[in-house]
Amino acid sequence: MFAYTIRRILMVIPVLIGMTIVVFSIIHAIPGNPAQIMLGQRATKEAIEQLTIKLGLDQPLYIQYFEYIKGLLTGDLGESIRTKTPISEEIWPFLAATIELSLVAMIIAIVIGVNAGIISAWFQNSWFDYTAMVIALIGVSMPIFWLGLMEQWAFSIKLDLLPTTGRENIRDPVEAITNLYLIDTLLNGRMDQFWAVVRHLILPGIALATIPMAIIARITRSSMLEVMRSDFIRTARAKGLRMFWVIYKHSLKNAVIPVLTVIGLQTGLLLGGAILTETIFGWPGIGRYIFDAINYRDYPVIQSGILVVATFFVFINLIVDLLYAVIDPRIKYN
Repeated sequence: MFAYTIRRILMVIPVLIGMTIVVFSIIHAIPGNPAQIMLGQRATKEAIEQLTIKLGLDQPLYIQYFEYIKGLLTGDLGESIRTKTPISEEIWPFLAATIELSLVAMIIAIVIGVNAGIISAWFQNSWFDYTAMVIALIGVSMPIFWLGLMEQWAFSIKLDLLPTTGRENIRDPVEAITNLYLIDTLLNGRMDQFWAVVRHLILPGIALATIPMAIIARITRSSMLEVMRSDFIRTARAKGLRMFWVIYKHSLKNAVIPVLTVIGLQTGLLLGGAILTETIFGWPGIGRYIFDAINYRDYPVIQSGILVVATFFVFINLIVDLLYAVIDPRIKYN
């Protein structure tokens, strides 16, 4: 296991190098000059040329790329062209916001999706099975932006139960320690702020959880049906074990591998693909951070943001691979 882990970690290096090359090439193919955007449409040609030289954008692309890689090797993600702030200092609050939202969304998706899939398999071809699978199909097909707007209309405008945007009560802001507000409120001993943060998380969390919830439910149902037809399940039932224990102790443990794979992939996708949800609910996450950087042609921010998200995605998949052997002892890594 240790040797396999080391090999997988070493394999991350060429993947990330390849990612930096692809992202660097695509970003610099975007039309527009960051110096022009920063100075405005009325800027003189001389002023634009001076700022271009100052930013190093007049250098050949390969020199710009190697300067960026040299900075990465020293732990320097570069400096934002727009804000003049080191990216390593300003990226974490945005990343923390997305991590918090994504984890809440995945908890909702796992709890509801796994149990819906189990019950559908348990009562195959029942009204619950058909209803759950139809809802899952709708969940996969439903646009997130439409669902988010409907949530705001129903629960914020009509019922006035939940806030529409933001992460916290702006009149009583959270004192940032880790920038994970659920943790920060507990560290500060402010339960009133904690519940305010929870209320802000509910609507975007549900909207973001819809697609992974539907996928997890369908995969769980399919995997459970396959396992429940196995001989050892029939033997367990013949011994008189209660159906609840047969399902949750024996069937689920053997059906969880494909479900775990989907959970890992969806978690990685949520970290980098929550931009629609973050935009609708005014959530200051990494998706909006990168999107704003694209609008300003802030190359260092775009490159670093995508690299950070890609790193999380790679390591999430590594963790999922290692969990296979923990869950199923038959899996051995040599």
